[in-house]
Amino acid sequence: MAPARPRQSFSKEKFQIHLRESKTQTYHDPTATRGSVSHGLRTIAWNPLGTLIATGAADRTLRVWNPERQNVRYSTELKGHSAGIEKVAFNPVKDAELCSVSSDGVVKFWDVRTKAVINEIKGLGDAFTLAWCPDGESLVVGNKADNLFVLSPTQSTPIASHQQSVQTNQFVFCHSGKKIFLTTGEGRVKILSYPDFKPIFYTSYDPGLPFTLNGHTSSCLSIDLQPTARFLATGGSDSIIALWDTTEWICQRTLIDMTGPVRSISFTFDGSYIVGGSDEGPGLEIAHAETGDYVYSVKTAGPCPIVAWHPSRYWLAYSDLGSLKILGVDPERK
Repeated sequence: MAPARPRQSFSKEKFQIHLRESKTQTYHDPTATRGSVSHGLRTIAWNPLGTLIATGAADRTLRVWNPERQNVRYSTELKGHSAGIEKVAFNPVKDAELCSVSSDGVVKFWDVRTKAVINEIKGLGDAFTLAWCPDGESLVVGNKADNLFVLSPTQSTPIASHQQSVQTNQFVFCHSGKKIFLTTGEGRVKILSYPDFKPIFYTSYDPGLPFTLNGHTSSCLSIDLQPTARFLATGGSDSIIALWDTTEWICQRTLIDMTGPVRSISFTFDGSYIVGGSDEGPGLEIAHAETGDYVYSVKTAGPCPIVAWHPSRYWLAYSDLGSLKILGVDPERK
């Protein structure tokens, strides 16, 4: 598959027409039964060029797909974890290097071309989330004891660990890699420096207190930074997505038409559109980030907790009844 070239942004009207005319492809895994709870996808990730997409499931299945080839024989299964796959992510500067995090406490780094494990780090507890630093030289893995580990893809032990005092869920880096945003069980977002994890202070606010974003009435579960970096999006168990202006750090708007807790958030490659995934209720609602207007509804068979837009096309990957689906892929239409 040739690398996808970045496309021109679509207006809301053209975007709606494009999605209405798009097909949805389903990628069936023969190791799973339809709607199997044990197989349920936990994580989806595109590689930087959008030529591959990785999925991880509760039954330990870790697979890398060619998005233009639905048949499983064109996919690659990566075996080695002894427990469910909680999170996968490609190195942002290496298209074939994949990191996987499992609740077995092991982080593995794979060369997906050869299926080889190029490094692994053990003893990280009940690990469930990760985020790469944008330079691809390090990443952060979190476990359910709220300990954050700084890892290198070339070292077999953690570089550092940072115990958090509050429940810490998902996190994301700023585009420079100098700050990391942590979502917490208090409904707040902590902003820390990286790699030292020190609190950030903004003198325009209370100079004596670490700066936090307070936007949810219950646990803040998910987070994504817009590719243009104008908005930081957070999703909570209160079924709300909050869009934060990253200049003034005010909540610019909220999206309230979610069906349940917001388990994942994803912006399109141009930052124009946003979607959230929930494990309650069917369907996905795509909104225009600048106005908050809902522009398209994706009909699904069941809840879709995991969503991920393609890095350079209007292709939306999501989980639906245990299977990977991608809206927009059409091998016959380039």
